[in-house]
Amino acid sequence: MSAEAQVGLGDKLGRMRRSFRVWRGQRPFWGGLLTLLGGIPIMYFPYANLTLGTMTIRMATTAGAGSLIIGVLLIVLGLTLWFQPLSRVFAGVAAILLALVSLVVSNFGGFVIGYLLALLGGALGVSWAPARPAGEPATTVAPGGVSGEQDDLSGTSPTNGTNGRHRAG
Repeated sequence: MSAEAQVGLGDKLGRMRRSFRVWRGQRPFWGGLLTLLGGIPIMYFPYANLTLGTMTIRMATTAGAGSLIIGVLLIVLGLTLWFQPLSRVFAGVAAILLALVSLVVSNFGGFVIGYLLALLGGALGVSWAPARPAGEPATTVAPGGVSGEQDDLSGTSPTNGTNGRHRAG
């Protein structure tokens, strides 16, 4: 390979890396990845065989189908966090609930590995917020927690820092 070909390849990889970084920044990427990875051990372990010498240990439970459904749903929710970032709160809460259910249904949530990954992924999905556009000004709050709006003098407005409570004086 010539030096010119390597420069062109590096430029193309750099563009792909930058575009992936932009794509990743516009969605809860890490929450989706952890949720997706959490579904794999939850649906794998109930169907796994462990061989020790000539003895085979099967970890199948009566809830094997439930484990498969929970694992597939977690994978789908991880993909939902990636490709539908507007539904991140629903997908995150559903992932947290499925992770909690997997403790009972699926061998302690895929031997706690899948449980922890899905729980953290769901929490990251719920807590993620899209970045503000560069031209949009941030809302400023004056010292003391009162915004710049007029006080309505009733003491019950949430904009005057009383949070709906009456003033004492």
